[in-house]
Amino acid sequence: MRWLTVPALVFSLSLSAQPMTQGTKPPALAPLDSLYPDLDKFYIDLHQTPELSLHEEKTSAKLTARLRALGFEVTEHVGGYGIVGVLRNGPGPTVLVRTDMDALPIKEQTGLPYASTVSTKNDAGDTVSVMHACGHDIHMTSWVGAATLLARGRDRWAGTLVFVGQPAEEVLQGAEMMIKEGVLTRFPKPDFVLGMHDTNSLPAGQIGVVAGPAFAASNAVDITFYGRGGHGAFPHQTIDPVVMAARAVVTLQTIVAREVNPFDPAVVTVGTFHAGTKRNIIPNEAKLQLTVRSFKPEVQKKLLASIERIAKAEAAAAGAPREPTVFVDPKEASEVVLNDPALTARLASSLRRSLGDASVAPDEPKSGSEDFGAFGHVAGVPSVQLLLGASEPGMFAKAKAEGKLPPGLHTSTFAPDREPTIRTGVALFTLSVLELLPPPTSRP
Repeated sequence: MRWLTVPALVFSLSLSAQPMTQGTKPPALAPLDSLYPDLDKFYIDLHQTPELSLHEEKTSAKLTARLRALGFEVTEHVGGYGIVGVLRNGPGPTVLVRTDMDALPIKEQTGLPYASTVSTKNDAGDTVSVMHACGHDIHMTSWVGAATLLARGRDRWAGTLVFVGQPAEEVLQGAEMMIKEGVLTRFPKPDFVLGMHDTNSLPAGQIGVVAGPAFAASNAVDITFYGRGGHGAFPHQTIDPVVMAARAVVTLQTIVAREVNPFDPAVVTVGTFHAGTKRNIIPNEAKLQLTVRSFKPEVQKKLLASIERIAKAEAAAAGAPREPTVFVDPKEASEVVLNDPALTARLASSLRRSLGDASVAPDEPKSGSEDFGAFGHVAGVPSVQLLLGASEPGMFAKAKAEGKLPPGLHTSTFAPDREPTIRTGVALFTLSVLELLPPPTSRP
């Protein structure tokens, strides 16, 4: 993910990168020291056994077992391998806490002793390596840690917890799958929705809080240009789709540079270019695959319309025998994640009170995309996705001094500083839930 500046209220809240001492830890987090070794083992297991999107069978089973052991009522297969755990503790609000579960087809090159060595067949039948290169193992471990502290500390809160393990986030399908199968209707409807995402743009031990647009809307666009193939030695007898597509790659960059207001963040990236089988054969087709990011509906509409216009114009300029096809994949799309401003401010204030505000610093929205926002949007309730720093602090400081960032999400060398990151993630979820659920009334 790269940063884009979006007008928004922005906060960042830090927790010491070193484990807190018993004397400084909020009372609700006091059991974390004794719990952490088990969470560490759980994290390493998850990291070494990643599963691709829509194939999270074993990962889902591990989360299910943890929740059931804590007393949650767990329903499996709510949208693929999605799970829903419900824990009731008397009258009060309902808080939905979501984690994602899937990994990425990337060969890990971190050099860690617990690095993933998993390889599997993807849906196309190709053998691929698999890695938790987006930190979903961090998310799940923090989620399990918070579930444990909350289940064991029911004297601190009243209401209902709905812990959701979501599949297929990386392909932006899981949230919609779970919603279609009743995650918001078959189970207690939430009053609040909480999520979290780790980031290399903050050091481990920091919590970033952004009010308003937090993650961009995403669209996947496929363009196929049609030409007339032939021998590479006789190009004048062909209509070359490779040239059409190459021109389009360059021209597409002018959409953001020349058509979009400079104050409106937008991204148009051509990620793949497929054409031809041999150097001396001009092919009949050339294909491009794009990812498109935006923060406003009107900008999203303009980007997609401009992409289609440019593709058709380049084909026409080349005398193509037919118009290109421009396909916007509805299955690989997400809306902007909008953090409710009032809820964001409330949680930021609560986290400051619990963890201290000496290290408060700004953060920024991300041009990466997430389908988390669908839960709060469809339910019509306030939702917030918080940011969790994952970079080793020394490495982060060195990189920042050089004007860089440590290895980030979706790279083969992404390696969260696991202990402070997990401890802070558990604190993030636990303290946020306790802010939203009142203490129980006195009982006989």
